[in-house]
Amino acid sequence: MNAPLSPSLIRLLLWTGVLSLLVRTWIGVTFPITGDEAYFYWWGVYPDWGYYDHPPMAGWAIAAMLKLFGDTTFAMRIPALLLPTALGAALWWGFSNVDREKTAWAIVLFWLTPINWLNALITTDTPLIFWSVLSICALVRAEQRAHQDRNTYALHALSGLFLGLAFLSKYFAVVIGFAYFVYFMAFRRERWLGLALLVLAATPGPLVNLWWNMGHGWANIMFNVYNRNQGEVFAWHKPALYLLTWAYLLTPGFVWFAWKERTAMVAFTRQHKLLATLIVVPLAFFALIALKKVVGLHWVLNFYPLFFAWLAFALPLAQIKRTSQWMAVFLGVHLVALAAMYSTQLSDWKSVKIYPEIVRSYRTQELLAQVQAPNTVLMATSYTPASIYGQTLKTYVPVFGTGSFHARQDDLLVNFADFDGKTVRIIGFSLPNLDAYRAYFDSVSLITVSQDGVPFYAVEGQNFKWAVYRDTVLKDIFQTRHQIPSWLPMTGCPFCQHYCGEVRCSNLSDSAD
Repeated sequence: MNAPLSPSLIRLLLWTGVLSLLVRTWIGVTFPITGDEAYFYWWGVYPDWGYYDHPPMAGWAIAAMLKLFGDTTFAMRIPALLLPTALGAALWWGFSNVDREKTAWAIVLFWLTPINWLNALITTDTPLIFWSVLSICALVRAEQRAHQDRNTYALHALSGLFLGLAFLSKYFAVVIGFAYFVYFMAFRRERWLGLALLVLAATPGPLVNLWWNMGHGWANIMFNVYNRNQGEVFAWHKPALYLLTWAYLLTPGFVWFAWKERTAMVAFTRQHKLLATLIVVPLAFFALIALKKVVGLHWVLNFYPLFFAWLAFALPLAQIKRTSQWMAVFLGVHLVALAAMYSTQLSDWKSVKIYPEIVRSYRTQELLAQVQAPNTVLMATSYTPASIYGQTLKTYVPVFGTGSFHARQDDLLVNFADFDGKTVRIIGFSLPNLDAYRAYFDSVSLITVSQDGVPFYAVEGQNFKWAVYRDTVLKDIFQTRHQIPSWLPMTGCPFCQHYCGEVRCSNLSDSAD
């Protein structure tokens, strides 16, 4: 079982790993920055212990890349480009002691998924996946040891340390932590000291996040618990989409052979409690969420690699090879589509609905050259264009208006009082209603420019009226996004301090109890 790998399997590993890395790198170099990436770019420019939407790990990673490799989109993406390779190495570290050949096949299957060839984008999920899988593999190594000795305890603590770093990436790390708890309580109570060490080593991560939230109006809690979940109700399409998400991520070939060999899959699951728990518990958790909320494809990626270890260890070698062949066919369809897309020109996309967004992303510099003016503050109508424009100009571009519940870093960084009396240009896609802007300026006018056949509009406002903006727009933002429960202790709240000069603005609104 732990004999040296055959030369053919080594070649397959190398070709799959290297070719997938080359394709990701090509995409990383050529694909324009996305709105989310441009938003996260500013996390790297202004490193902090936290950000409005999520804990700080993605911002720290981007800050390091910008410092080491220069202020480019490609530099930002380096962690994402290397992630599948690193995860393959982590799987080898975690499982190769059990069966080197099966572990190698698990890595091959994982690397054959389209997402590991096509995803070159840096997101908050990038460090979450990395630290989560490292934590899981450290625990797998610990549980492979027959006795609780110093090395076993060290691996439990290392698993906890990695879990704490995953928590500092995104709150979904809690799901992995809950799976650990279920595993130890159900199957490994005699190893309670290992669990205690794991929890102790993980604790600094949540404590850092708790401290930061207390000083920043509980931004992460308001976004992840309150604001983003308002109005969510059950709908049949939501759990259906969850199932389709897994069918796509695992690929049809994987799903077919797992079903065909379901007896072997179930038997393996019953024998290997840790791997089963680490798959079933998160799977069930997100299934419950999917009853009321659409589960994003990226939400489930921090335990996604385990499915390939599950199948590789459960199935006979012949069936694993057949699975890999069908997965390669599915991957090939994606690569053909990718090549077809890259063979087009910008003008070929004129008939698609998102053509204005494509132009904005590929012709950002040229568009902004038409809109910029001396002594004028540029703003945008939502966070995606604001972030893209700002990243291109290397100057922070705020959002004018209430925005959405997503990506409200403005609430922490921007004090609109700084723009009082200034000339502002607000760029948008659709023809604006100037009357909606008149209250905030002495005078307003419309500027229309064309870029690659797409009209873009800018409202120019003279002499921005901060007090009016505060008493209308910021008041609305406060009442809808910053109704912080009174039982949460606070040491600071940048938005509240900009808005009313106090840590809590409870005197300006109804109680938030």
